[in-house]
Amino acid sequence: MMDAERALLAETVRDAIAAAGGPAAGGAALDAVLAELGWREMLDAEPRDAIDIVFTALGNANGTATVLDDVVMSALGAAPRPDVAVILPRFGTWDPPGRIEADRIDASKIDARGLATGRAATAGELLVVCDAGAGPGAEPCIASVAVSVAAIDAVRGIDPEAGFHRVRVEGAAAAITPLDARAWESAVAAGRRAVAHQMAGASRAMLTLAGAHAVERVQFGRPIARFQAVRHRLAEALVAVEALEAALTAAGDEPNAVTAALAKAVAGRTARTVAAHCQQVLAGIGFTTEHPFHRFLKRAMALEGIFGSADEIAFHLGRGLLASRTVPTLIEL
Repeated sequence: MMDAERALLAETVRDAIAAAGGPAAGGAALDAVLAELGWREMLDAEPRDAIDIVFTALGNANGTATVLDDVVMSALGAAPRPDVAVILPRFGTWDPPGRIEADRIDASKIDARGLATGRAATAGELLVVCDAGAGPGAEPCIASVAVSVAAIDAVRGIDPEAGFHRVRVEGAAAAITPLDARAWESAVAAGRRAVAHQMAGASRAMLTLAGAHAVERVQFGRPIARFQAVRHRLAEALVAVEALEAALTAAGDEPNAVTAALAKAVAGRTARTVAAHCQQVLAGIGFTTEHPFHRFLKRAMALEGIFGSADEIAFHLGRGLLASRTVPTLIEL
């Protein structure tokens, strides 16, 4: 996609989300807007740009949509459908959420524990990747179960407006098909890049709010933006956001499991850094619900655990480096 085309599309998506009401619109309204813009066609034709533009715009507007289902389904080789929701891994993990017990393989029954977007509340079908265990010939598979056999509860945590749901399936009959072992790795990588872009958008929004406050807030006869301590806070936040965007660009240039994991880890740490500095700049108003800052902070905290937290990803990659005693070439300079 040409730079001019990409910029125009990004502006169109941002304007459409804003016109729909942004965070006040809710998941269904934003899903409808993105569908009208041709989100799924865009994901099929230009997945990198589609994920970057749409998820960054959602993060910047603090919008809630269920497009993460489409990203994961597409990476798994399935055609995204609005009536099919994906069971994601549990918070802080990235293992396949489903299991097939050895004595259930012939009966085609599965167990699953995980999260889902708001699509799970309206879909008719759930898609779940299952780990068949460590037995002889065990291979991962993808299963489809009816929503009616699952226990689905809305998550009422730090950010209920994020629309996440807990999903539990026990011994449910399912249509099971084999899955390439690398497909789940690809799905996790795609999901991590998408969530990292959304966190980048949220981090940029927090910085914008803090910067605007620094210009407007006057102390000792001048805007606090002229104070060196405030400038240093904003500069540290800006460096963190720019570094995250560079990591996401690298992950797009060299799309693989490691670069996606690093981008997601950087996103988590960036969100923490930006939130800490911006909250200091905002001072007391940043701790209240009167200011919109808290919405972006809560959303970043909720997204931090999707497909693994920054700390868990870093530990996992570190253990892998120690075990292999090699350092991979991540990008070609």
